[in-house]
Amino acid sequence: MGRGSGSAELAMAAPPARCPDCPRPERGGGGATPAVPHLAIAVDEGDVLPGALRIVRRLRPAWDPATVKTKLFTDGITNKLVACYTDEGMGDALLVRVYGRKTELLVDRETELRNFQVLRAHGCAPDLYCAFQNGLCYQFLPGIALGPDHVRDPHVFRLVAREMARVHAIHANGSLPRPILWQKMHKYLSLVKTELSPKVSNASLPRDVPSPEALEQELAWMEQTLSPLGSPVVLCHNDLLCKNIILDRTRERVRFIDYEYTGYNYQAFDIGNHFNEFAGVKEVDYGLYPSRETQLQWLHSYLQAYKELTQGHPGDSQVSQEELETLYVQVNKFSLASHFFWACWGLIQDKYSTIDFNFLRYAKLRFKQYFKMKPVVTALQLPK
Repeated sequence: MGRGSGSAELAMAAPPARCPDCPRPERGGGGATPAVPHLAIAVDEGDVLPGALRIVRRLRPAWDPATVKTKLFTDGITNKLVACYTDEGMGDALLVRVYGRKTELLVDRETELRNFQVLRAHGCAPDLYCAFQNGLCYQFLPGIALGPDHVRDPHVFRLVAREMARVHAIHANGSLPRPILWQKMHKYLSLVKTELSPKVSNASLPRDVPSPEALEQELAWMEQTLSPLGSPVVLCHNDLLCKNIILDRTRERVRFIDYEYTGYNYQAFDIGNHFNEFAGVKEVDYGLYPSRETQLQWLHSYLQAYKELTQGHPGDSQVSQEELETLYVQVNKFSLASHFFWACWGLIQDKYSTIDFNFLRYAKLRFKQYFKMKPVVTALQLPK
């Protein structure tokens, strides 16, 4: 979900530390991840084009400013995004992403930059050209951003499942930190309580938005219920909505974009969150949540790829019925946490964001689905 200027002096960000058990970079020969230039430019969130063009002049000095074309993307609900290019086919396009107002409350930007570099080093992200004071500039990936129809197509969802396995396998053999889920949710809930309590406890919203006390109870219940399920902690995208998946039909591959929420987390959360996103964002329809049959096909493709990547048996990874059923139960239980997470996020965005989107309505929809699905997924049992 994508969101005053000084002199354009360059600084360099330190490259991310490499996990000793990571595979080497896919291309570039295996040296350290290159440092990322920092431009001392701030782009006006309310009028992004002048600042974006200043950045382009720094990064592409050979381009004739008169020939630079721009395209503003309007799908994002966290940031502002503009493409700058000279080639009609956008083959040379740069994307300038300007952080949304107050999104530093929701996103750790240093962590985002580090994760972007790690994913890039493993061929899972585009080239990163620079960071600037309130955003990033990176390579445009050709292809189409998926919609709810695409992610239900078995051919496409198998590509998505395999790409998610690639990301999850990046540090699969290293020593892993704790999942970020609970820390993030406690932080968001704390923001809801301190920043929004008059709005949240408004008497006209009792059924749509629970009280902060009720939310505290739900979070404690989730932490107690979901933590022991045994879902592996892996490097997760954590925000795999349809528009964050780019399909390149010429290469028969999908790539994931927007790494603001990327971090170590439960494998089942990343998948359950993606399944929730089958319903869409602007026009949400939970009737589109994948059926058990569709989920099992998706999960089989995922497990096969994940085992090949982490156990080193290409083309020869068998998936047992027990493994499949275990992941199915874990994923559907963790999908609850996804509803809760984005509902709290929506309440915070409703207060601060300047983007034209009904965040409060979205938060209510996610809370409603959370409480609707809670008894359904609670009844699911892991195989004995």
